[in-house]
Amino acid sequence: MILISVQNVRKGFGANEVLRDVTFSLQKGEKMGLIGVNGCGKTTLMRLISGETEPDEGFIHRNKDLRIGYLAQINDIDPADTVRGAMLRVFEPVIAMERRLGELEKELAHSAGDEQAALRLSGEYQRLTEQYNRMEGYAYEGEITGVLGGLGIRREMDGRTVGTLSGGERTRLSLAKLLLQKPDVLMMDEPTNHLDLEAIEWLQDYLYDYRGTLMVISHDRYFLDHVCTTMGEMLGGKVYKFTGNYTEYQKKRAADFEARMKAYQLQQKEIDRERAIIERYCSFNREKSIRAAESRQKRLDKIERVEKPLEESHVRFAFDVRRRMGEEALEVKNLSKSYEGRTIFSDMSFKLRSGDRVALIGPNGVGKSTLFKILMGRMAPDKGTVRFGTNVDIGYYDQHQQELKPQNTVLEEVWNAFPSMEQSRVRGALGLFLFSGDDVFSNIASLSGGERGRVALTKLMLKKDNLLLLDEPTNHLDMDSCEVLEEALYDFPGTILAISHDRYFINRFADRVMVMGEDGVTEYLGDFDAYLEKRDRPAPPIETGSDAPTRTSLVRERKRDRRQSARIRELQAAVSKAEEAIAENERLTARLEVQLADPQTYADQARMLELTQSYRELQAQQETLYDTLEEAESALADAADEA
Repeated sequence: MILISVQNVRKGFGANEVLRDVTFSLQKGEKMGLIGVNGCGKTTLMRLISGETEPDEGFIHRNKDLRIGYLAQINDIDPADTVRGAMLRVFEPVIAMERRLGELEKELAHSAGDEQAALRLSGEYQRLTEQYNRMEGYAYEGEITGVLGGLGIRREMDGRTVGTLSGGERTRLSLAKLLLQKPDVLMMDEPTNHLDLEAIEWLQDYLYDYRGTLMVISHDRYFLDHVCTTMGEMLGGKVYKFTGNYTEYQKKRAADFEARMKAYQLQQKEIDRERAIIERYCSFNREKSIRAAESRQKRLDKIERVEKPLEESHVRFAFDVRRRMGEEALEVKNLSKSYEGRTIFSDMSFKLRSGDRVALIGPNGVGKSTLFKILMGRMAPDKGTVRFGTNVDIGYYDQHQQELKPQNTVLEEVWNAFPSMEQSRVRGALGLFLFSGDDVFSNIASLSGGERGRVALTKLMLKKDNLLLLDEPTNHLDMDSCEVLEEALYDFPGTILAISHDRYFINRFADRVMVMGEDGVTEYLGDFDAYLEKRDRPAPPIETGSDAPTRTSLVRERKRDRRQSARIRELQAAVSKAEEAIAENERLTARLEVQLADPQTYADQARMLELTQSYRELQAQQETLYDTLEEAESALADAADEA
């Protein structure tokens, strides 16, 4: 059952057309993730669907009496209300019923002797009780407690007035109110912002079980994977919809793009062939051939053109090392740090060996970034030691980009760090991160968070350090840039220690998870999913700083995976090369077909024989190329199955 239908919607702001010809529908029970680069119009589309604004063209049909809840619209919480009081307002009809039932009970107790009044009161009491039960009125107190607790709003905050809450706390309270309202369609714009991992996990489970319809904008790929049943990608002002979660969308998106591009190229090839025939007919300058040309032109004009598929520009880069380190990369022993009388962490110990890929997680404020500053020598510990191994070169990525100088241009920022490097090479590196032309002369101060992140990654790539300390590296990056970063880290031959709340990112790069607390770290072998599995079952974790008994097998497995990954990339390149050769061969064959179709060709016998021989050679070559393509595709499929 379709709840919302969007048809041919256009929306612009001044000369900037944000949405053009957007068409899709939202089914009952569907949970749709909406993704796309910043500024592509995701929030604008949500505001249109919620009815907050109107489209310039097209229409949006919503089922009658459809209740839509939009997180960005919830601004009606009275600052003078208490936290608990604001939530109770959601259930005012139920509370009013509860109050009336209490009054009826008292009236019934005093109606003894008045049979008619007792019958009337009993009837009303029964009807109201049935309605109260249908609305699950008995459960609202527990619902409020569960939702507030799940979103990290503690019971001791119940009596606080809303006006005294921080911005993040008020956002969570608005989210709680929206969830308690249980609208038919729930619309959420970045709901995981301001939530810690525990609250995100709770929200994820809540939305997975939610019986209504969901439309959510999010950059949290793990969240989208575990909640969504469909994905909508905004590209070029349109929405392209895919069934499945984020991971399934990635696979289908690549196949869909390839199919649409092939259809476009085939049509262009046919159009070019038709135009060549029309030009040849026109060149004969005879009435019959001109009529034939006009007839073909009319048919050509009526062809419904396949639109060339759009694809956003993507970052392309790889990390390497300038020298190999020894077997041990880092040893931290009994590290402690306090600040203004508060213990941040104490007696922390762990080891990193060459090739380790470790994710560092923990609640906000536990001291993860402080630990990195100590490792970088920018802050002294209260006690404990930090020792790096032989030939260790440290590369640091700061999520706040404090090392970038705001007054520098992009080119100056990178070139100043590598003054002996030729400008062409610096600009080439920046080009990999989508800084081209006059972009390199933009001041750092004028850049967005994502653009600053790309500048910092450019410098990190050029340094070629063998131990990378990464503090929330996927913050501010778009999804495609995150994917490329993960590929680059997967092939990186050095050691990685990364602070991250991005669970999808952790799954892609980590072979160990360290959970940080005030009393040290607890380590778990495997990625984030493996950590969750071990955390939620009564199995003893790895002792802090101990050698994992399967470390050798893990390293061997990681090397095998990298070799397999390299093999797959080689085969993918071979497939692409064969496809390009086939396309070029088809182009040459089509050109010869045009020449052989020309009657004038047969006036020159030698020329005709030469063209005929060339045509036969191209046909034979095409067969060979198809065999090569089939072999490469078969080998690629086998390699993918092995992986």
